[in-house]
Amino acid sequence: MIETTDLRFGYGDRPVLRGVDFTAASGEVTALLGRNGAGKSSLLKHFNGLLEPDRGRVAVDGERVEYDDDALRAVRRRVGFVFQRPEDQLVAPTVRQDVAFGPANRDDGATENVEWALSRVGLDGYDDRLCSRLSNGERKRVALAGVLAMDPDYVVLDEPTAGLDGDGTRALVDLIRGLTDEGITFVVSTHYPGFASAVGDAFAILDEGQVAYRGQTLDDVCVEAYGLRRFGV
Repeated sequence: MIETTDLRFGYGDRPVLRGVDFTAASGEVTALLGRNGAGKSSLLKHFNGLLEPDRGRVAVDGERVEYDDDALRAVRRRVGFVFQRPEDQLVAPTVRQDVAFGPANRDDGATENVEWALSRVGLDGYDDRLCSRLSNGERKRVALAGVLAMDPDYVVLDEPTAGLDGDGTRALVDLIRGLTDEGITFVVSTHYPGFASAVGDAFAILDEGQVAYRGQTLDDVCVEAYGLRRFGV
């Protein structure tokens, strides 16, 4: 379980998270919704220590996230993060080099999950392709494969449908659901209730830096109350 308690964070004098209590249960897909500027990305980046709170607590399976180098390496092996823009994440010229980069730089240097990760996201045979020549959807899959190759317990996806068409979104839903069945827990942020409903087991809506709703369903009342856009899957 990923959990935050009274999480507060701001950029300079601008508060972004205003006492967030959030829970993502193990074995589920938790969909985090909210309008632009609600603080979704800032909240997600606290789950593996990419951001450090001004106040409050972040815990993974009951262990508080600490911010020394050793602790951050440990939590980032357990909680993988896929950025909205794959170009912010890809670091190597070819697909295989990029997916193998994280595992090769772990303490044990183990890369046995690279082939599985490439296959799992549908990139068999892409090993030597240049990341710069791939489509946006393919680059997103490379970024996800790089995280999966680290064998995480949790994967955080920040706006994963950005730039995807309907077919790409439906394929992403199937991929996430399949990986959840294989034991990976997901937290997914999105603007789109349709995608959230298709992929999620639990839902939270962030509004003005606070959790305004959480539950096991996402109905029209929630969608309309917080000005979320509709998007079919």
